[in-house]
Amino acid sequence: MADLKLVLASNNPGKLMELQGMLAPLGIELVRQADLGIPEAEEPFRTFVENALAKARHAARTSGLPALADDAGLCVDAFGGLPGVDTAYYATQFGYEKGDGNNVKALLEQMRNVANRRAALVSTLVAVRSPDDPEPLIAIGRVAGEIAREPVGTGGFGFDPVMFIPAFCKTFAQMPVEVKNANSHRGQAARRMIELIREAWLTPAFAAAPLHCPPRGPKPPEGGQSKA
Repeated sequence: MADLKLVLASNNPGKLMELQGMLAPLGIELVRQADLGIPEAEEPFRTFVENALAKARHAARTSGLPALADDAGLCVDAFGGLPGVDTAYYATQFGYEKGDGNNVKALLEQMRNVANRRAALVSTLVAVRSPDDPEPLIAIGRVAGEIAREPVGTGGFGFDPVMFIPAFCKTFAQMPVEVKNANSHRGQAARRMIELIREAWLTPAFAAAPLHCPPRGPKPPEGGQSKA
């Protein structure tokens, strides 16, 4: 299988590390857009898929390479699904500087007296072969859990220390990397993206199962030709 180089339309080192490991089975090399001098794209839309597509097209257009973008966020039930696409900048709404630690701090402050702790982490991956690719590959992963009352664990990034997963009785930050990647929203999306890339970009047409079409027209009777 030939190696494939993709520009990752993100400057988040945590995302780069996770996705590089998840996409390794395909021999994919991810290059962070910042390493190519590509500025971040604008994200004017209110859905993950629209923003991910905008970022992927921007990176492909600027680099001349295929691109992969991830738009992910936290959707809290008690906040009507917010912060959603504004997750990365959540803390700035409350006077804090942008950053994972401040995001967690602001979230816990806003949920101090909230009984409904249900939330979901959502990841939307979009890959394009070119900026004008009419057939972008789209993979979505979603994990539901609860917001913990305080940060627990030292692994991961983002909201991992407060994203409690009932099935494991742990936050994502408490899980070993391989366990988190196997069960996270980004892990789900990455596995689906691997399938899509393999099917759409890496599998030669008809290589897996050559077509055997039946002969056209009526079948001649046994022992002779069909009558006119």
